[in-house]
This record gives sequence, C-alpha cells and structure tokens, in this order.
Amino acid sequence: MSPKPKTRAPEPAPPAEIAPPRPLAAGERGRPMSPVDVAWLRMDVPANLMHIHGVLVVEGEPSLAEARRILGERLMRIPRFRQRVALDGSRFVWTDDAAFDLSRHVTEDRLAEPGGERELAAAIGAQLVRPFDRRHPLWEFRLLRGYRGSDTVVFGRLHHAIGDGVALMVVLLAMTDLSSSGPATVEPGGELEAPPLNPFLELLQAGPGAALEAARAAAESFMPETLRLMLAPVEAFAKSHLLARGAGSTLALGRLLGYGRDPATPFKGEIGVPKRVAWTEPIPLEDVRATAKALGASINDLLNSAMAGGLRRYLAHHGTPPAELSIRAAMPVNLRPLEEMAELGNRFGLIFLPLPVGETDPLRRLSGIRKRSATLRRSAEPLVVHSLLRFVGGSPAALQRLVVKIFGTKATAVFTNVPGPKHTLWFAGRAIRDIFFWVPQAARLGLGVSIFSYDGVVRMGVGTDAGLVPDPERIVDGFRAEFAALVDAAARR
Repeated sequence: MSPKPKTRAPEPAPPAEIAPPRPLAAGERGRPMSPVDVAWLRMDVPANLMHIHGVLVVEGEPSLAEARRILGERLMRIPRFRQRVALDGSRFVWTDDAAFDLSRHVTEDRLAEPGGERELAAAIGAQLVRPFDRRHPLWEFRLLRGYRGSDTVVFGRLHHAIGDGVALMVVLLAMTDLSSSGPATVEPGGELEAPPLNPFLELLQAGPGAALEAARAAAESFMPETLRLMLAPVEAFAKSHLLARGAGSTLALGRLLGYGRDPATPFKGEIGVPKRVAWTEPIPLEDVRATAKALGASINDLLNSAMAGGLRRYLAHHGTPPAELSIRAAMPVNLRPLEEMAELGNRFGLIFLPLPVGETDPLRRLSGIRKRSATLRRSAEPLVVHSLLRFVGGSPAALQRLVVKIFGTKATAVFTNVPGPKHTLWFAGRAIRDIFFWVPQAARLGLGVSIFSYDGVVRMGVGTDAGLVPDPERIVDGFRAEFAALVDAAARR
C-alpha cells in the first residue's frame, strides 16, 4: 500500500495548450487515422491527457543501452511506434517521423531518496501531466532507478490514439521474455532453440493463418483468463443475429441517452492539472479466486464490489453517504478480433456499471453489482458506445466536445480489470517483480481504477485529480478493508 505522504511534492506548472499536429511536409505520405483514434486524440486537454501509463518493476538495474536495444528490436517492428500524427489538409494521418530518434523515447532518471512508494508515486504523478511532443511518436519509456534500493521501474506512457488498453497491454508484454535466457533463436539447421518465442510479439505481427493460431495457443497457455476476457465479447457479438443486434443497439442507445447525471460527490467537479496515484499491496490471486467462488461471484465482480466499498468509505470520511447512493463506472469491453491485433488502434466499447456505494452491507453490494454487470454484459451497450466514438471522431471537434461532455455527466469513474500472465516474465534477463498501470480518465472524469493480476497476485491502482481527491491512498485503505470483509463473509459460509 502506498503510505500517506507527510508532505506534498511541489505542484507542476500548468502545461501550455497542446500544440496541434504539424501538416505533412512536401513529399510525405500519410495513412488516415480511424475516426475512433481521432476521437481519442482530440480528447486531450492539459488537465486530462489521454495517456495510458504502465509500470514494470524490474529486478536490479538493466543498463539504458540494453533497454534501448530491446525496445528498439521489439517496438520498431510495429510501424505505429515510428510514426507521428500529422495533418493532411483537415484530415489526421499517421506518417513516418523523419527525425525519429530512439534515445528521445527511452530515457532514465533516478527516484528521490529513499526511493520508496511515496517517491515513486510522486514521480509518476509528475509524469501524468506531461503532454507528448506531437512532432514525434506519442510514446515514451523511462527507467526510474533506485526503487526500493536497487530495483528499476520501467515506466511507460502511450497515447490512447495509438491503441486501446488491450492492444497496449499486448505491446507492453511484447517487450518481455518468457525466460531469463531471453527470446528464442533459430539455429542454422532450422531447429528452434528454447525458450519459446514471445507470443505477444507474434500476435502483433501475425495475420490470419497458422502463425496466428500458433501465437494464440502460446498466449492462451500463458494467460488463459486474458484471452477469454478479450475474445468472449467479440465472439458473442459475432454470433448474435444481425436483426437482434440491431434491436439490442436501439434499446441500448435509448438506455444510454436516458441515463441521468451522476450525483454530485467529492469525486466529481472541475478538473485541474495535478494528479495523484496510489496502489494496493499485492493480494494473492488464489485468495481472490477462492473468495469469489465461495460467494458465487466472478473475480471481476468481487473486486469491483470491494472497490465500490472503498469509495463508500472515502465518502463516509466526508460525511454520511445516502444509503441509496449509486454512481456509474465506465468499463471497457474489447471488440477486437485477435487477427486484427497487429493493427493497434481503438476497438472497444464501454458499459456503464452502477455501483451501489451507499450500501453498507458488502454481500448486498456484491449481489447488486453481480446482477447489474450480468445484464450489461449481455447488452449491446459496448457496440453503441464504439459507434458513438466513431461518429464523433468523424464529426467537427465542437460536436465531439459536446457529446463527450454529455457522456461525462453520466459516469464518475473509469474502471478496468485485466487478468495478466500467470507466470514470471523477464526483461533484459532480469525478473519482473510487479506490473501495474493506470487508465486515462476520459470525458474529464477525475477518478480511474485499474486492476491487474500478474504472477499469482493482484494489484489495484488508483489515479485521481489532486484537486478532487488529494489522498487516493485513503481509497486504497478502504478497498483493503472491504476486501477483508468479503473474505470474512466467504469464510462464514
């Protein structure tokens, strides 16, 4: 758990307005951005940047040269990581960065002493407010030295316009190895030398065919729950009858438009530039799984319920929340077939899950979330939201801002839960001790919750607007207490 800081770090200066992309130069060619990617690019404002942030905690101190070599070898195979955003007339396009320099995108720094949780949280909070230089590709990895004495944090920032959370998670995992020996090599005789090829890197390069199926099988053996979570909604929507899907979309659109404004709470308000982050201690995944099974719930519903309880405890610190108080969390749903993973970009929708944060009883809260999430998972709401993003991305910017503002009133937080690899990964021959990340709070929301499991443990990260929630570690404390209450309830059963 991130301890409560005794003193606040100096606030970063407000950044200047984000510069628009430069026009294509003479002789340059560009590939049009998809409307959905344009929508995410245009959502950037200085107080709420559309960046996804991830952390790999690596044992020891891999050299900067080694990190650049690995990232260069892996990421340079993916065209998007060599491209910048440009304007072709009024159209946004991707074009090769003629001035690309890997050293600009892979840098290093040292944490302030003593290099603990508080210093890491302050360093990450400072990075969350830095806009990308749009003259170059919209990504960066920074090695933060001296974490817990001698470990290194590989901190990644990637713009949502490059890809959604699922695509960028695969990119992050493509940087890693499945063994301390590094990636596989092919001997002159054609024999594949152990360890196996990284399936995540293969997914980003393989089109339909045998190579894709081999990569899928390898990835599924390594992280089966992730593949199931990624592909289940895609397969369900693909199998649904076209007419039924159309009728379901109409109902879902009506329901979305009918959502009222989320109630006023300390989590909603005017967004400022400074941000805060916090995260939980690692929770054994087997404990989470056993508790969920005993209570007849999914792991996702159990963790969301504990998080809702943590938010209730935070609200109780500021007063007594009404028993009927409910807020909505926007939750991503993957819509990308595996054979289109190499295209990156954004292929996801959202469901708006009501969270009964006024409910004091953890079992009643869990029951309510379980029923509501089951209903939403069967609905066409993700397809409708994706269609709306595609529509506004192809519309004038003023219309997009209006639509985003309207939908921003209908939710309070962004929640995401990703089951990651179940075994240890490696970077530069060194074990990766931990992985956690933070999602951007689109539509000017001030609260984001990210849950990620890796190597037998679960971490929950919270990102907040510092003006609204200056102490996200209090939410983390509440989550831990509510999870313990659910464990106790499961034991009594």
